[in-house]
Amino acid sequence: MDLHSVGEDESPGDVIARVLRDDILAGRLTGGERLIEEAIAKKFGVSRVPVREALGQLEGEGFVTIVRYRGATVSTTLRKDNRELLEVRRGLEVLAAQLAAANRGGSVAAELAAVAERIRPHAAGQDRDVPTGSAGDGGRPFHDLIAIAAGNDQLREMLAGVNRRVAWGLGDDPEASVSDHAALAAAIVSGASVQAGYLMDEHLRRDEQHFGVDPTPLI
Repeated sequence: MDLHSVGEDESPGDVIARVLRDDILAGRLTGGERLIEEAIAKKFGVSRVPVREALGQLEGEGFVTIVRYRGATVSTTLRKDNRELLEVRRGLEVLAAQLAAANRGGSVAAELAAVAERIRPHAAGQDRDVPTGSAGDGGRPFHDLIAIAAGNDQLREMLAGVNRRVAWGLGDDPEASVSDHAALAAAIVSGASVQAGYLMDEHLRRDEQHFGVDPTPLI
């Protein structure tokens, strides 16, 4: 595979990681299968450096296990690990929503209020080009706004780490997101902590169902 046509926003390592990730998800690479740097480098026409970068990225996401002196293999516990991470993520996000509501949106209250307002014309069938509510007016992702509003730096750091590992498998339903995000934002800026936690729990359960589990509500 020729990587000379790689886009500006992707490094060779990113492309290799993406292709290997797709192969693992599709079952073309199976659990326990060895990933030999030299063979991968030859396939992509690159040195071993971007291959190592790709394998390191995939290890961080839970797709690959790297053992010193033995090399890399496809993870045998990928789906189990990521189901568990999604459950951890949901617990942290629920806590973040509750804290954010206790702070009534904190330093990003205005951005959250703007997200809450977007549902009104959307629900009335007007202004259909209005953004889905996935980001605040400052362009920050919605869940990042909640983490900031929570006012807990340790929680924000933990969420960032978990989200990096599961981002590849999260659902994407813009129509549901516009409604969910607006309702969540409204609960947060009004200080309704219990409601915010419940809404966040419901919002994220869909991602766990994407992995074939029947998640138990946390709230």
